[in-house]
Amino acid sequence: MSTPLQPGGFFLPGPTEVHEDVLAAQAAPMIGHRGAPIEELISSIQSGLQTLFVTEHPVIVSTSSATGLMEAAVRNGVRDGRRVLSLVNGAFSGRFARIAQDCGHDVEIWEVEWGRAHPPSELAQRLEAEHYDAVTLSQSETSTGALQDLRAIAGLVNGHKDTLLLVDSVTGIGGVETRTDEWAIDFILTGSQKALALPPGLAFAVASESMLERAKTIEDRGWYFDLVRLVEKLGDNQTPATPAISLLYATDFQLRRIHQEGIKARWERHLAMQRRTFEWVDELRTGGVGVGVFAEEGGRSPTVTCISMPEGVAAPEVVSEMRSKGFVVGGGYGKLKQETVRVGHMGDHTVEELEVVLGQLGEILT
Repeated sequence: MSTPLQPGGFFLPGPTEVHEDVLAAQAAPMIGHRGAPIEELISSIQSGLQTLFVTEHPVIVSTSSATGLMEAAVRNGVRDGRRVLSLVNGAFSGRFARIAQDCGHDVEIWEVEWGRAHPPSELAQRLEAEHYDAVTLSQSETSTGALQDLRAIAGLVNGHKDTLLLVDSVTGIGGVETRTDEWAIDFILTGSQKALALPPGLAFAVASESMLERAKTIEDRGWYFDLVRLVEKLGDNQTPATPAISLLYATDFQLRRIHQEGIKARWERHLAMQRRTFEWVDELRTGGVGVGVFAEEGGRSPTVTCISMPEGVAAPEVVSEMRSKGFVVGGGYGKLKQETVRVGHMGDHTVEELEVVLGQLGEILT
C-alpha cells in the first residue's frame, strides 16, 4: 500500500497539484457541445486565457496533450521543401525537432549541452547565414530547468519576415513572464497540467496572423489540428470537434482564481519559489552536501529546478524515499535519470509549501 501524500506535497514538474475546488468544478452537469451553454463557457474561458498569454488574439483550446499542438505548429507553420531550425537543449525541445522530422521536413538541429540556453548572438548569425521557414524551441525545458531568452530570440526571428517562431511553453505560460503580442510570437502553446494547475487533457495556443496566413497556404495541414478551422470556430465560441467539457468547467473556475491573484503576482510567486530553491541548494552546499542547480546560471526556469545529486547518490532512490515520506518530486528525465531530481515549483504552490518539501529532501540528503 502506497504512503498517503502529505497536504501540499505533490511537487512533480507536471502534472501539478490541482486545488480540490478546481477538481470539484468538473462535476458540473453535462451540456451539449453545440448551442448557447457551451458558447457561454468558451467565451468566459477566452477572456481568462488571453490574460494568461498576454494577448488580444483568440486562444485555441484543444482537447489533446500539448504535444498535439506541437504537431499542429509544424503542420500549419512549415511549408513543403522548406527548412526548420530546431533549438534543442533537452528532451522536450528534442521532441519538437523529432515531430518536425516525422512530418517530413528538412530539420537542422542546433543542439547545445543540456542545461544551457541558446545564445541569441549565435542565433542571429545562423539566421543571417541561411533561410529557415520556422524556428522551434522550448521556452522552459522541463527536463533540465533551462530557460531560453524568448524575448531576445523573438526579436531576432522577427527580423526575418518569412521565418516563423514556434514555441513550446508547456512549463512557461502561467508561471514565466511571457508577452505573446508584445514580443510578436508567431505560435506559442502550453498544456493544462503545468503552471495553470489544471488536470491533464487540454492544450492552449495563440497563433499570429502571419501563422494563420501561412497555414492557409498548406493544403495537407490535417483536420483535427487545423489552426485555421480552430480559430474560425472560436469566432463562434465553438470547437470543431467535441471538447472535454468537464475540463472546460475546471478551466473556467481556475482562470477565475488566477484572475483574483493577478498574472503579474503569479509570475512573481513563481520567481519567489525559484529563489528559495536556489537558496536551499546554496545552504546545503555550504553545509558540505554536493548538490547543485543543473541549469546554467542566467538561464533558469522559474517553474522547475533540476537538482544535481551528490556524487554516489542515486537520484531514483531519493525520489523513492521522498515518496515513502508522502512527498512527490520528479525524477531526472532521460539521460539525467540517475543523477538529478526535479522539483516542480509551479501552479498554485506557495513558498511555504515548498519549504516543507525542501526540508524533507534536505533530511534525506544529509
